[in-house]
Amino acid sequence: MGIFSKKLGIDLGTANTLVFMPGKGIILNEPSVVAVSEQDNKILAIGIEAKEMIGKTPESIITYCPMKDGVIADYRVTEAMLRYFINKAMGPWNIFKPDVMISVPAGVTSTERRAVIEAAIRAGAKNAYVVKEPILAAIGAGIPIHESKGHMVVDIGGGTTDVAVISLGGIVACKSMKCAGNKIDQAIADYIKKTFNLAIGDRTAEEVKIKIGAAVNIEDEIRVTIKGRDFVQGLPRSTQVSTNEIVKAIDNELKQIIKTIKDVLQETPPELASDIMNHGIIMTGGSSQLRNLTDLVYRKTGVKAIIADESLFCVAKGTGIALEHLDVYKKTVLSKR
Repeated sequence: MGIFSKKLGIDLGTANTLVFMPGKGIILNEPSVVAVSEQDNKILAIGIEAKEMIGKTPESIITYCPMKDGVIADYRVTEAMLRYFINKAMGPWNIFKPDVMISVPAGVTSTERRAVIEAAIRAGAKNAYVVKEPILAAIGAGIPIHESKGHMVVDIGGGTTDVAVISLGGIVACKSMKCAGNKIDQAIADYIKKTFNLAIGDRTAEEVKIKIGAAVNIEDEIRVTIKGRDFVQGLPRSTQVSTNEIVKAIDNELKQIIKTIKDVLQETPPELASDIMNHGIIMTGGSSQLRNLTDLVYRKTGVKAIIADESLFCVAKGTGIALEHLDVYKKTVLSKR
């Protein structure tokens, strides 16, 4: 372990990729998007630049999100994206290869896991490790995962929602499902299409969710003006939409998330269930910040829910902490190579 050995933790998400450097914190937070030119299959832009292009590109440019539901859907593009993030994090003059730790969804297969490690090594990592997301989210949220107490983590990202009960450094019960931030955005876009005959893009739907979305009806509704394309006339038009309409629009997606939490609670051994009653459910990930989501969880499960500090960054912080203390977390680190 020389002085020159750099370490990077990478939260390789469906929507965003975050890079954490021990001692420095989160040094990169960019969308997991790559823009490719169709003619010569060249990569034109990655990250923030590429996201700016979504929905605005001429036909000759395609924007890819190479991570589908938290796993690698396009290997070559993912490798290029990882290389870009690693190089950007390490700086232009760096000649040393870093040790890299990458998060993977709890439901990942061994083939998918190997694909992540291969991609990282080929993208310039010296050693690559992978750890399951709920464990990293728990570490990043400051949960003492090695105790013989049960903790429940609900990590709602862009592509997947991971629900896991953790005790003694391992996952006791868990479920991963492909309904999270992106699906919620999609539901908002569909609702606005049906209700107002208005077509809006993914980015607009996400803005609506963040500005006015909520998990349960509220009395003082917030309104927002949205602009899109009229389906009938094909011309640009704007309309107003309010919080409780969005609550209705995303009801189905939230039901699925609640059902997953209930399923995991039902599989939890009774001793650990009582721990969870005491500690509450810890919520991490970007979409856990939806207004009143903790109320909804409490209403439906009877267990109080708490949003972790900096919930968007828990997994990334967890990668950094686990890298710094590999010896402590070696039980939970899946593989090296």
